[in-house]
Amino acid sequence: MENVDIEKLHPDFGARITGLKLGGGMSAAEVDFVHDAIDTYSFLCFPDQDLPDDELLAFTRLLGEPEVEHVALGKTGKESFFGTIGNIGADGVKHGNDATSTKHQTGNNLWHSDSSFRITPTYVTITQPHEVPGEGGATEFVSSRAAYERLSDAMKEKIDPLEVIHDYVFSRTQVVKIDLNHGASLPPIRHPLVRTNPKTGAKNYYTGSHARSVCGWGGIDSRKLLDELNDFATTADSIYSHPWAVGETVIWDNRCILHRGTGYDADRWRRLLRQTRVVGEHTGVTL
Repeated sequence: MENVDIEKLHPDFGARITGLKLGGGMSAAEVDFVHDAIDTYSFLCFPDQDLPDDELLAFTRLLGEPEVEHVALGKTGKESFFGTIGNIGADGVKHGNDATSTKHQTGNNLWHSDSSFRITPTYVTITQPHEVPGEGGATEFVSSRAAYERLSDAMKEKIDPLEVIHDYVFSRTQVVKIDLNHGASLPPIRHPLVRTNPKTGAKNYYTGSHARSVCGWGGIDSRKLLDELNDFATTADSIYSHPWAVGETVIWDNRCILHRGTGYDADRWRRLLRQTRVVGEHTGVTL
């Protein structure tokens, strides 16, 4: 890895890495390097990669088991490993601001961790931009690991033993009507509030918009704590805003990263990001 260069992106997390070509033909040492970089930096940007879908999926398989995309699975029962973020349909046609598919994706503008509502949540998300808006469309990221480190000892002691219910329907019905089949496929799941990286021992808290309530707590007290933790993690100086560029590959660690979209004018611009995810640790319990 002598030719690899690493540039920090934010004091808390994130790195831009050059000198490494991603894809299905990577060596075991190169894959180990990526895993270690994920554990260290949580968010990785690899410029000048340009992975088509077949190479994107091949690279995903090197990092672990590809995650089945939950929307198509819930609505139709069909399995796919790809998600499309943006307003471009499979036929290449641009959908505007009033399209149902565009409105549905506004849920991504809430702080969240991908698939925290699944019994086995996501390890990493891998995103390959193909078309990006000329204005808007950045995605913001924060580290709940750095946020946990900044908590008082009393707050750490308070939240360490807690469990939290994550609920896709609770989260997404704040912005859009949910398909009944899709909603029924994703029952509420219980996860530990505090997670520990199995390699490094670093802790973080696991919240976001899908986190509905604390197990054994009333709704008001639950929301007070979860909102407090979300707000603490997402202060302005904690945010890294990523302006997407065609031809880069971006990876983030959903175990400890929260992210949200910032919106763009879908009537004016085209946006097409292809995305895969890797299955994480089985930490959830179905209620």
